[in-house]
Amino acid sequence: MQRFEAPTRRQVLIGGMSLAAVAGVVGPAAFPSPATGYRHHRFQHGVASGDPLPDAVVLWTRVTPSIEAVPGSGLGEPAEVVWEVATDDGFAELVASGSLMTVPRSDHTVKIDVTGLLPGLTYYYRFTSGTDVSPTGRTRTTPASHAVAGSLRFGVVSCANWQAGWFSAYRHLAERDDLDAVIHLGDYIYEYEQGKYSYGYDWVDVRSHQPPHETVTLADYRTRHAQYKTDPDLQALHALVPFVVTWDDHEVADGWFPGGAFEHQPDEGAFADRLWAAQRAYDEWMPVRLAGTAVVGDGTRIYRRIQFGNLVDLLMLDLRGYRDERADPGDPALTAPDRQLTGAEQYDWLVDELESSSARWKLIGNPVMVAPMLMPQRPRGQQLALVTTTDPMSWGPAEPNTDTWDGYPAQRKALLQHIEDREISDVVFLSGDVHTAWANEIRGSTGTPVAAEFVCASVTSNNVDDYMGTSPRSVSVAMEEAIVEVNPHVRFVNLDDHGYCVLEVDDAGARMEWWAVSDRADPDASTRRLATRTLAAGSSRIQTV
Repeated sequence: MQRFEAPTRRQVLIGGMSLAAVAGVVGPAAFPSPATGYRHHRFQHGVASGDPLPDAVVLWTRVTPSIEAVPGSGLGEPAEVVWEVATDDGFAELVASGSLMTVPRSDHTVKIDVTGLLPGLTYYYRFTSGTDVSPTGRTRTTPASHAVAGSLRFGVVSCANWQAGWFSAYRHLAERDDLDAVIHLGDYIYEYEQGKYSYGYDWVDVRSHQPPHETVTLADYRTRHAQYKTDPDLQALHALVPFVVTWDDHEVADGWFPGGAFEHQPDEGAFADRLWAAQRAYDEWMPVRLAGTAVVGDGTRIYRRIQFGNLVDLLMLDLRGYRDERADPGDPALTAPDRQLTGAEQYDWLVDELESSSARWKLIGNPVMVAPMLMPQRPRGQQLALVTTTDPMSWGPAEPNTDTWDGYPAQRKALLQHIEDREISDVVFLSGDVHTAWANEIRGSTGTPVAAEFVCASVTSNNVDDYMGTSPRSVSVAMEEAIVEVNPHVRFVNLDDHGYCVLEVDDAGARMEWWAVSDRADPDASTRRLATRTLAAGSSRIQTV
C-alpha cells in the first residue's frame, strides 16, 4: 500500500493553512486574515471518502458559503463546487473532475460517486468553492473482483460519543497509515442532550453536544452530524482512508426499530418523522451509498456488499431498520419461529451472498453481538453495571440481552444452520454496540465452531468500570473470569478499556488486535495493544497470541 504522511492531530491536509475551528464549534470557522485577523472559509467539516469499489468511490464534503449558512439553518445561497481526482497529491495527473451546485436543501453537503477509476489504486481528491480549496483527501479503490489481494488491513470502530471523551482512537488509526479501509459498525453520532450519558460514573460532559437538546428534527440531526465532523481526529482519518459504515441505534434514537424507540417519547412527535429526519441527515453527511447510490434521497437501504478482490467479501448489515420490536426475557414472543432481526429480504440477501461468495474471508459488519451470552450472578453493584452498560441491557443471571441476536434466537439458529449445512468457511462477524471487547467462537448444532466473532470496544462510550465508578482492571477482572466460566465459547473479554481494533487478513489467516487508549478525557491520549487473537484459514477456532 502506498505510504502517505498522516496529518498531526490539529492539522488538515491543505498546504500552508491550519484549521482554526476546534472540536465543539459548529458555527463558522475562523481563519487568519491580514486585515481582521479572521476570515470565513468554506470548508470547515473536512473531506471524506467511502464505499470503495474497483472502479468507483464516494467523495464527500460540506461547503459553508457564508457566515450565516451554518449546518441545519437552511440559510445561504447555492454554491458552485469544483471537484478533482488525481493520482498524485500535487494534482498534476488528473483522472476525473467536474462541478456541481450545492444548495440549502441538501444542507450544502456534497456527495459524488466518482466512476471510471482503476482497481487497487490510491487517488487524491479535493474540492474548490469560490477562492477556497478544501483539504486534500486520499482514498483507494478495491482490487478487481477476482484479483489476488495479498493482504488487507482494516480499522474497526464503533460507539463514538462526543460527550464521553475525545476521539483519540481515530487519531491513532490515522497515524498508522497502513489501512485499506475503516469499518464503522455504528453509533457514529449520539442523539442525547447535554449532560446525559457522558463520561464516567457522574456523567460529566468532556465536551458538550450541539444542539444542547436531544436530536429530533432534521435541523437537529444536521447540526449534530456537523459537530462530529469538526473533530480534528475524525477529520484526519476521513481524509486518509475510505470508510465503510452502517448504523446502529444512536444515529436515530436509543433502541429504535421501525415502530419506535426507547428514547422517543410521544411529546416528540411522530416517530416516522424523526426516523426520516435522522436518515436524511445521515445520507447527506456520510460518504455512503444508500439504496446503491450516492444521490441523497434515493432510499434508506444500507445493507450491501463491498468486495476486496478474491480475499474479502464485506457484508454490511442493518440490524435496526427491519427488526421486530424488542421482547423482554421470558416473553413468549422471544422464541417465535418467525421473529426477525434482519427482516426477510435482508436475511435472504445475506445467506445468498454467503453461499455464492468465492472470497476467502466472509466478513459480516454486524452492529450487535451475535454470540449467545449468559451473565453470571454477581454482587448487586456489578450486576447493575452489566445491566446498564449498553443501550440498555437486560442481562441478568441466565437472561439474554434481547437487544442483540440473543433476542432473535430462531433467526440466529437458522443463519448458523445455513452456514453449517452449506459448509461455508471463514465467516467472521465484526460487531460493536456493547462498548466492550470480545472474541467469541460461534458454535453450530454439534458444538463445533462454524464462525468467529470479534467485538470492538467503544471509542468513548461508557463501559462496565465507568458505570461502577471503579478503577480499571480491578473489580472487572473477576467479572470477566466469571463470564468465561459460564460461556466457554468466549475466548477473550475486556469490560474496561476504550479504543479501536485493527483486523489484518491474508490467504493464510486473520489477525485481530484490540488497542486501548489511555484516557478518553485526554485529547492527547496514548495507546497500547490490549490483546491479539488469530484464526487460521479454514478454521473458526480462535487462537491466543
